[in-house]
Amino acid sequence: MLRALDIRDMLIIDRLELTFQPGLNALTGETGAGKSILLDSLGFVLGWRGRAELVRQGAAQGEVVAEFELPESHPAHTILAEAGLPGGEELILRRVNTAEGRKTAWVNDRRCSGEVLRALSETLVELHGQHDDRGLLNPRGHRAMLDDYADAGDHLAAVRAAWSEMSRARKALAETETALAAMRAEEEFLRHSVGELDKLDPQPGEDAELDARRRMMQGAERIRDDVARAFALLGGDGVEGAMADAVRWLEGVSDNAGGQLEEPIAALGRALIELGEAQDGVNACLQALDFNPAELEAAEERLFAIRALARKHDVTPDDLGAFADTLRDRLNRLEAGDADLADQRAAVAAAQVAYERAAAGLSATRQQAAGQLDVAVMAELAPLKMERAVFRTEITPAEPGPEGTDAVAFSVATNPGAPSGPLNKIASGGELSRFLLALKVCLTGDESARTMIFDEIDRGVGGATADAVGRRLASLSQGGQVLVVTHSPQVAARAAHHWRVQKQVSDGQTLSTVIPLATPDRVDEIARMVAGDTITDEARAAARALLDA
Repeated sequence: MLRALDIRDMLIIDRLELTFQPGLNALTGETGAGKSILLDSLGFVLGWRGRAELVRQGAAQGEVVAEFELPESHPAHTILAEAGLPGGEELILRRVNTAEGRKTAWVNDRRCSGEVLRALSETLVELHGQHDDRGLLNPRGHRAMLDDYADAGDHLAAVRAAWSEMSRARKALAETETALAAMRAEEEFLRHSVGELDKLDPQPGEDAELDARRRMMQGAERIRDDVARAFALLGGDGVEGAMADAVRWLEGVSDNAGGQLEEPIAALGRALIELGEAQDGVNACLQALDFNPAELEAAEERLFAIRALARKHDVTPDDLGAFADTLRDRLNRLEAGDADLADQRAAVAAAQVAYERAAAGLSATRQQAAGQLDVAVMAELAPLKMERAVFRTEITPAEPGPEGTDAVAFSVATNPGAPSGPLNKIASGGELSRFLLALKVCLTGDESARTMIFDEIDRGVGGATADAVGRRLASLSQGGQVLVVTHSPQVAARAAHHWRVQKQVSDGQTLSTVIPLATPDRVDEIARMVAGDTITDEARAAARALLDA
């Protein structure tokens, strides 16, 4: 609810402080007195895009401060929290516009952007008038309005959930199809590579083992003769025979040597043992060097095949086995892919059936509510002297989406048999105002959290019709707040609070001011609206009658 509006140096306002109340608040005054300036100033502090030149001539900057009261459940609290701005029961918006055109805004004394102001304004204020392209005249919002009227929240939630599940299933199917298509494109390569790797069957460490074996065989011819000569020297005709003879000679004389030969004989025994181990090792080497030349060729061929496959697949030779397992797994997934694809297609089909069922339920709810809304609006049009007009909520098929499969638009025909069309295309100024009011009366639920502003919505009507407009505005204001800019005495008389906007010349400057009116002043203002500049006793009597009605 709008509590206060403080305007400084905006257009023809030098300083203006207004305090608003719950219920119906009327702003009246002669044409050109500055009523629209108040709305321009309020729109400025709310971040709406409007006039470019707002600063009063000669002033360095203009400033508007708006104070709102926020109940605990007000949706503005969510926007404040998301923007990291302080909240509370009181919301103070302040915006400054310099003469050079720079704009700066604050929310509860914290700097903020125009986008945040506009987001807050959607929850704070609702403007209706002949140029109401942000509200009832905007077809993009008609579906949401019908859903609110139908109390279709549960149906809408079910459709959104079904749409989300269907979208998820479709995405998963598309990803699987893409992956399988990529694997099928390389299926021949996979099968060839797996077969090639399985046939070779390389083992970890085999590359190093083959390389060592190959090097040994390549050098065998060069070293074998030297190893054989060394083996011969170590045998019975060489070192072993000589050492054995030495041991026999020493053992034959050791008894006569007084024990001095015992240690040398023992050392020779140990040396003979070591010599035997050396002979065995050299002999084993000779056996290894004794190979078939075809064995070298086979080792080289396998070594080169392993290394060629490693280069081909850009892995190390020792990783070829693991790489083969990876390719084999991709082949297995490809072979199992058709089954997965069938399961996912079935999931998509099931999700689509669930979505279509939920969307059909929402459509049925909308169709039923549309008929009820049409009847309700037509009932409201009769007292507004538009009993011959036809209002229709048109529901047509639309592309499926999270909001269902319906497009919703409000259309009117001003006379039976006349072609129907959008509100702002068919209705004249006065008719449009009454259509908007009738529609708003029917669509309004709990609007206590939002201030509704009606800008000359009674233009072009008078008498009993204007009285009906006033009564409906008063009804809308119950439990909430409505601001109406009006030229109709019947509407102004229905207000709980009344302000007169007037211009005055001071020091050669034309300034606009707003004066709160008590009951006696209200009589004169309504009498002026009835009779014009010259207020007669008859006009005052008519004003009192309107106030007492």
